[in-house]
Amino acid sequence: MRNSLSIAKSLILLIASVLIIFGGVILIKAPSTIVLAAAGMFTIALSTIWGIKWNDIQNDLIDNLRTMLPSILILLSVGMLVGSWILSGTVPVMVYYGLKILRPSTFLLTAALICSLMSVMSGTSWGTIGTVGVALMGVSTGLGVPLHFTAGAVVVGAIFGDKLSPLSDTTVLASAVAEVDIVDHIKYMLFTTIPGFFISLVLYLIIGLNYGNGTVGGESLQLILNTLEATFNLNPILLLPPVVVLLLIFKKKPTLPVFAIGIILGCVLAFIFQGNSLLEIANALNKGYTSSTGAPIVDTMLIRGGLNSMLGTVALLIGAVVFGSPLRTAGVINVILDKIKSMTSNSKGVLVSVFLLHGGLFVITGSYYVTFAVLGPMVRPLFDKFGLHRKNLSRTLEDTGTAFAPVIPWSVTGAFIASTLGVPTGEYILYAPMTYLGLVFGLLYMITGYKIAKSDDTEINTTLKGEIA
Repeated sequence: MRNSLSIAKSLILLIASVLIIFGGVILIKAPSTIVLAAAGMFTIALSTIWGIKWNDIQNDLIDNLRTMLPSILILLSVGMLVGSWILSGTVPVMVYYGLKILRPSTFLLTAALICSLMSVMSGTSWGTIGTVGVALMGVSTGLGVPLHFTAGAVVVGAIFGDKLSPLSDTTVLASAVAEVDIVDHIKYMLFTTIPGFFISLVLYLIIGLNYGNGTVGGESLQLILNTLEATFNLNPILLLPPVVVLLLIFKKKPTLPVFAIGIILGCVLAFIFQGNSLLEIANALNKGYTSSTGAPIVDTMLIRGGLNSMLGTVALLIGAVVFGSPLRTAGVINVILDKIKSMTSNSKGVLVSVFLLHGGLFVITGSYYVTFAVLGPMVRPLFDKFGLHRKNLSRTLEDTGTAFAPVIPWSVTGAFIASTLGVPTGEYILYAPMTYLGLVFGLLYMITGYKIAKSDDTEINTTLKGEIA
């Protein structure tokens, strides 16, 4: 029979480990993976000193790593997918055609849609903001459209695509820590994401009507177009891989085989249309696209992908396991869950408590990688206990983390956006309503019970009621 720590020792262990995480992330600004691993090693050491058997901790580590393995394989597949799609010209042709359709009167609306498409296809909001977003800011200057309007449109589009992309590391991570199917997770997020996105698009359409007399221009835009034309053989056939992958994924085909098909298609197109050798293709799968085009802004857009690009996120998942497993072995998780249970008596209370808890932790740390990995596994059993489907948890993590990140100036994402686009958070955030409306709709659904899934996959469209005996 396993030993468990007393309540007092459990609280000491929890508080100490949380202080290590907060101190490492906020004060020292150390990498999240290292901070999680350090907190995990501290937890393991103190637990064993207090009588928890190492074999029990090791068994929990192995079990949790086994649970994470499918997500790790997906992340590695995504790295190879992105590398092959850039080498083949698939990502470049998406950028090229997207930038060609810009029109002054619908610039803001189009900017948001282009960034949405880019993020959905590539799975990275940062890559979209740092490449196409930068180009759109240059176009904005040429059109006379205020930069804070454009920054808001770029952020909304990039975050929208990132949340709903099966290639996104945050989407994969949120579904992994909640242990739900990634397609179910994406579809469920539509309920809190689509309303805010639609409101944002209407706002951009209204604002854009006041700037219909400008002309499309900007050196950044033309430089990207010219460089892409000179570097790649661009044609519509290159859009085949993302079309096939997205079609198969939303038909609920197994994710890993679908990604394998996408990788193979990318490699074949790279060989046929771009004339790459087998060695160049293999290197792209491993290291991503590495060739220089001579244009820094285009290089920033294209030099990415490969297995190596995902190793940091894989290490983060392992770090989360190292941190969370000994807490569960020592019984600390049970203490946290018992405390939450004592504060709430029904499923609505669980939903709201987790919503507020994760939102608060994210505001403090500014890193959803840390909060997803720490809180997700801890509160998972509560959703089972109260008959709630775990996709409620994964959606809450994204609504109070991924989507909310641009609102927090000191968050990693908020700081990146402000420095990359050159617009302070306080100036653009009012024009990025989707980032905070997700919180509003999420909380509204929790209070009313609308679009809240039970563990048997049925939805309650009336106020949540009843308690688990």
